[in-house]
Amino acid sequence: MIGRVAVKINKTTPIISVESIESSLPFWTESLGYTKTVEVPHKGKLGFVILVKDGLEVMLQTQESVRDDLPQIADHFRPGSFCLYSDVDSVEAAAKALKGAQVIVPIRTTPYGAREIWVRNQDGNILGFAEFKD
Repeated sequence: MIGRVAVKINKTTPIISVESIESSLPFWTESLGYTKTVEVPHKGKLGFVILVKDGLEVMLQTQESVRDDLPQIADHFRPGSFCLYSDVDSVEAAAKALKGAQVIVPIRTTPYGAREIWVRNQDGNILGFAEFKD
């Protein structure tokens, strides 16, 4: 439970802010053995990727891509930082449970079909909660 309201969190994935995905990928794929499963272009380069290994997932995103998609968090999401992105059963339940957290991006529907809310908790961490319907 978060804030005394039951929230079912299915998965939490770090999104790591990077200057350039192309220069970051060899570390993740060659050194650590992750496989790129999703890539999203942004202005002629990669703006976002999902990497997986042994059931674990890591996302990389450039600050420029974040600035265009979520300008409200871009100043807090600089290269060298990360935020957490959680898949939940109900974004409304998550929003109710997050009382006291500063809502940075109210519930929105993304181009990829997720309903999301983005908050900053009392420690200044950026957290995204998303509901995906099949």
